Amino acid sequence: MDILKKYFHLTPHQEQQFAALGELYPEWNQKINVISRKDIGNLYEHHILHSMAIAKVINFQPGTRVMDIGTGGGFPGIPLAILFPETHFTLIDSIGKKIRVAQEIAAAIGLTNVDIRQLRAEEEKGKYDFIVSRAVMPLGDLKKLVQKNIAKEQKNAIPNGMIVLKGGDLQAELFPFRNIVEVQDIYELMPEEFFKTKKVIYLPM
Repeated sequence: MDILKKYFHLTPHQEQQFAALGELYPEWNQKINVISRKDIGNLYEHHILHSMAIAKVINFQPGTRVMDIGTGGGFPGIPLAILFPETHFTLIDSIGKKIRVAQEIAAAIGLTNVDIRQLRAEEEKGKYDFIVSRAVMPLGDLKKLVQKNIAKEQKNAIPNGMIVLKGGDLQAELFPFRNIVEVQDIYELMPEEFFKTKKVIYLPM
């Protein structure tokens, strides 16, 4: 939990919500595996803080609508919804068991700015300012899938589009978008060993 405060200024209410995740995720993970059992001990750094890296590249304005595709147990959507209480987040995943975990955890910490649904991305018709995800699929495939969901009206400092968390060698994947894509090394913003190969990718649409 302290690692979050190293990089983010949190309100007392946000601190309470983030602290509660430290009990809720291990408890739910015993019943439904949403995080590798070997990795649950690294919950705050590898999952929560990693999700929050998106907030280092954009400060979502009040009224912004964000969709988290392939959210699993709620990453990056739940940590971002705690950070941005005036932004509305829709979290979707095709796997019902994982969605139940995200729903239960969001309810337990009193998140009121989230809508969490079992749904395939192809079926979602709503309009959003940004699409976020964590290593769900190649960027080109994701772009084709969500092009229909990007709203035309602009509310933020950067144009609407996709902001995704990825790791490893992305050269080939990003090549088709090389003239417009922006890549931020997370390690430059939060110098923790785990983030050395991790990036935030922003693709305006």
